[in-house]
This record gives sequence, C-alpha cells and structure tokens, in this order.
Amino acid sequence: MGSLVPKRNLAHLIGSVVIGFAFKDIFENFLAGIIILLRCDMRIGDYIECEGIEDILVREPHIRLTDDQVVTVPNSMLFKNPLRILTDRSHRRTTIICGVAYGEDVDEARDVIRAAVKDCPGALTDNKPIQIFAQELADSSINFEVTWWTGSSPLDVRQSRDAVVAAVKKALDNAGIEILFPHRALTFGDAVPVRLSNPDN
Repeated sequence: MGSLVPKRNLAHLIGSVVIGFAFKDIFENFLAGIIILLRCDMRIGDYIECEGIEDILVREPHIRLTDDQVVTVPNSMLFKNPLRILTDRSHRRTTIICGVAYGEDVDEARDVIRAAVKDCPGALTDNKPIQIFAQELADSSINFEVTWWTGSSPLDVRQSRDAVVAAVKKALDNAGIEILFPHRALTFGDAVPVRLSNPDN
C-alpha cells in the first residue's frame, strides 16, 4: 500500500519537470557546442553542404549560405546529424556525364575527352588522375563518366565544371565526334496523309 505525495512536494516535482524540459534544449546545445569546439572538425570559413561557417558560438553557430544569407543553426543539429565538410581538404573530385553517338569510336572519344580535361584551367592534373569510363549503353548514346580533381570550394567546382564542359564540347566537335541528344520517334495507328506543296503554284 502506497502513501499519498504531499501537495507541496508534488508541486515541487512538477516544477522541476517543467524546468527540466524548458532548459533541456539549452543544456543540450551548450554541451554539443563544447564538444564541437573540442573536436575541431570544422573551421571558420569551411563549407558544409555548400554552406560556409561564418562563426561558431557556444550556443548557436551562424551559417552563411553561398547566396550570402545567414542562418542560425542549433549546435545539437550539427552534432546529431551527418555532416559533410566539403573543404576539409584543399581538393575534391568532380564528375560529369558525357554521351557520344553509337557510331563513334569509344577509344578515340575517351582520348579526346581526356586531352580536353587535362588542358582545362582549374583541373588539378599534376598528381591527380583523370578518370574516364564508358559508363553505360544508354537509349541514344554511349555515356562516359568523366572524373577529375578540383579545388574544394563550391566556386572552384562550378568554375572547373564550366571549363571542362566547354572544353570537352569543343574538342569533340573539332574531332568530328557527335555528341548525341535524345531522339524521339512518333508512330501513328493510321496512315497520315502527306500533302506536298508546289512552289510554282
């Protein structure tokens, strides 16, 4: 047989629970902020999922987006969830897909693409490999996976990708290799009459 809890003790208990819930997020974010600072995974100026760290406070870090807006994020969100630090190293790998027509020579197309990427500004080719693989026999083209290394910031990647796409397009055109785009064939259940106009009439 149990005994009743005095009303005063019950009020203290309820008050403690309410206060605990009220300060739960504050303590959680405070502790997460201390752990983040001690781990030193992130540095001011790092890019996280295309967002740059502007400042790290013990309570809440300020995240500056690439469009120059600032977002305040709780420390616990960065601590609990998977986090990609894009600029942890000075370089990272970049990939595009390039398709050529089925009638083209695969080895020749690969060599032309490789030479184009090698001469591109922003492509780190001294100690980093350029990898080009025939990826798939697609509906209308043979697709190559073209991979090279660039600087690690989002701007480095965009500038390098822009240069590589333009250089590969120009090199394939100069080599007479067709870059195929999707074609669509239309079929009709009934015969479609065709009327030819006579320019003399």
